[in-house]
Amino acid sequence: MKIHFIAIGGSAMHNLALALYGKGYQVSGSDDEIFEPSRSRLEKDGLLPAQWGWFPEKITPDLDAVILGMHAREDNPELIKARELGLRIYSYPEYLYEQTKDKKRIIVGGSHGKTTTTSMIMHVLKKCGVEFDYMVGALLDGFDTMVHLSHSSKVAVFEGDEYLSSPIDLRPKFHHYRPDIAILTGIAWDHMNVFPTFSNYVEQFAHFIETIQENGSLIFYQGDENIRQITCRAHPSVKVIPYECLPHTTRNGKTYLRGNEETELQIFGLHNMQNLAAAFLACREIGIPESDFLKAIASYKGAAKRLQKIAETPQSIAYLDFAHSPSKLKATIQAVKEQYPDKKLIACMELHTFSSLNAAFLPQYKNCMDQADTPVVFFNPEVVAHKKLPAIEAEDVKKGFDCQHLRVFTDNRQLLDYLQQQEYGNTVLLIMTSGNFSGIDIKATARQLLG
Repeated sequence: MKIHFIAIGGSAMHNLALALYGKGYQVSGSDDEIFEPSRSRLEKDGLLPAQWGWFPEKITPDLDAVILGMHAREDNPELIKARELGLRIYSYPEYLYEQTKDKKRIIVGGSHGKTTTTSMIMHVLKKCGVEFDYMVGALLDGFDTMVHLSHSSKVAVFEGDEYLSSPIDLRPKFHHYRPDIAILTGIAWDHMNVFPTFSNYVEQFAHFIETIQENGSLIFYQGDENIRQITCRAHPSVKVIPYECLPHTTRNGKTYLRGNEETELQIFGLHNMQNLAAAFLACREIGIPESDFLKAIASYKGAAKRLQKIAETPQSIAYLDFAHSPSKLKATIQAVKEQYPDKKLIACMELHTFSSLNAAFLPQYKNCMDQADTPVVFFNPEVVAHKKLPAIEAEDVKKGFDCQHLRVFTDNRQLLDYLQQQEYGNTVLLIMTSGNFSGIDIKATARQLLG
């Protein structure tokens, strides 16, 4: 098979390119800029384009498929050439389905917990010796890439993102996967730039339910009213399986699953116990015994930037988390407070996404950081301008969060000065962002602050 990638340098795109190359396909690609780590990883396998830019001459009639990334524009000259030649043009998720349409597909959807739940399933399957294809939104311990495809596996596990598929395919990615086993972890409004109303956003998940294959399974968090209202959209043959938390207890900063014998975990938090329940049910649906699941999950350490421990002293500890939406922010702070009830919590988050930097969306954050002893929010006005959004002020953020003792910074040097003035004895430092606070080395800073 001969495959060409338009915008090969993206996080998802370059991982798919590497996966297909590893499967023995002939892979080429173009992009107008490629950053690390994509650049080094493509270069290692000889897939890095020799020049930046778009070259229609790369689009030839012998291509079996052209895969179009979100970074490309609809007027991309390579895309125009592919259309002129009548080549098969796929979005990233369309081609993932094409590669796995004869396999049992487990798709994890939801506004939060997708990466963690997907990675839990992957960890258990690997520990149990089950061969499987996968796609996940973070690089995980024990896995070299974020995408893996093989000729022989009979199972595929995908993180099901609700964002758009490509510049010419404005459907959410997870509408393409047609799951045999679907998981929905929760629905909380996100991607305001694409889904301008909450009802429009919920409808994307309802349609996802409609794509579950006949005689498939829907595993859903029954504590979410928005999901409960749309489970009726499943085909009558679909088995509907609700979940809450697996029974657990916390002692001395450790979390244990309760059962005939306790299983000590390396993760914590109510939201993680919910994610764990979903992963357990999905594994059960494909025949993994409970005892094997418990034995495997005991060594699961979590996904990168999902309550990832980045620094520790005898008195203090620092975590990095991807949380940026209101529901993720609240759940992450709650998890840390429950795990360390006797420690002070300094919670520092960055507004970085389109939704979070939108003045109309800020009220969604009301009371999200109330449990933090020292809540801090940072945003860069230049990022707001770059996203072509109306300017917001620190007072807009304070009003939206409705947190009396919230500190808001728009200069990362002032933010660092403030954090350096804090006392870190008997403290948890929780850093939450999908960015890097406009160029801060987060892990090095955490180590320095904790001393």
